[in-house]
Amino acid sequence: MNKRHFIKALGIGGLALAKPSLPASAATAEKPQSMEKIGVQHRVWINPDPKEKAADLQKRYATYRKAGITDLFFEADSEVHFKAAKANGIKAHRWMWTMNRGEKELLASHPEWYAINRKGESCANHPPYVDYYRWLCPSKPEVVNYLKSQVQQFLSKDYVDGIHLDYVRFCDVILPVNLWSNYGIDQSRELPEYDFCYCNDCRSAYKSAYGKDPLELEHPDQSPSWRKFRYDRITNVVKNLAQVAKEHKKPISAAVFPTPEIAKRIVRQDWTNWPLNAVMPMIYHGFYRENITWIGDAVAEGVKTLHGAFPLYAGLFLPDFHNNYNDLREAVKLAIDNGAAGVSIFGAVTPEVLQVLGESV
Repeated sequence: MNKRHFIKALGIGGLALAKPSLPASAATAEKPQSMEKIGVQHRVWINPDPKEKAADLQKRYATYRKAGITDLFFEADSEVHFKAAKANGIKAHRWMWTMNRGEKELLASHPEWYAINRKGESCANHPPYVDYYRWLCPSKPEVVNYLKSQVQQFLSKDYVDGIHLDYVRFCDVILPVNLWSNYGIDQSRELPEYDFCYCNDCRSAYKSAYGKDPLELEHPDQSPSWRKFRYDRITNVVKNLAQVAKEHKKPISAAVFPTPEIAKRIVRQDWTNWPLNAVMPMIYHGFYRENITWIGDAVAEGVKTLHGAFPLYAGLFLPDFHNNYNDLREAVKLAIDNGAAGVSIFGAVTPEVLQVLGESV
């Protein structure tokens, strides 16, 4: 299932968006030196249709490149798409679901690889929220080796320019507030059925380091060391995959939650400490009931915390803009003014969207 279906299943497509007037200027963060060198560049997430013709793709990707789009993230392997992008000077990356893996073959052959919640339920047969939320446990060496072999396979193809990680985290222990009503839940506190992972491997490793089983903690959801343990489990996965990318001399990037604070709090994701070449925080303002001013705030927080380690491209969810291209234009400006090296777009890339992107380059 691709991410468009995921968003539709969660009921996000029709979010209402408040459109307050914006301040004449936004506070800006110092731009990383790497951005000053490369200039503004944009990216797009794409689920490629293998039935499309090369000639049509050549024309489309030529318009993308003219609008300042330099990198595309393809959710599936489609040689015709990858090569059409590359022919127009656009880098083509393989977009990979990382920890959320619900393939029937994998579930059938390795149910023991899946994460277990605080109630003792496994993602293999008790998926949280939606049926395809099947999260692997990052503490298991077999899982890390499996993911490394997949990255190795993708990057071995000469038409693949890099690897792009998605779902590189734990399951959402707390959903964005706009989704609570979809499931009839109140997640103002961490609920055990959404809190992962409490498998024997995770519990034993934590006990070895800290002297206590996390299930013995009075309030495991409030333990800083238990949180850090899980941040580090995901970071270890990224480090291993980054090593594979380095061996192939190809870049590695990731789609992550919108700010360092939100990422840690709701999905145990410490992305500012990952060895990446670029990061794309999904600053989907409608999910959090925020207006577009928040996009600048989120970018500024991420850029400040990264300290120039690698460039940040602000992920924008086009349906949140409801075809209001002035708002999209302002969002792109807020992102760049606050230190983003460009934006990464999710949604239908129309001529109007291309025009807005081109104006910022």
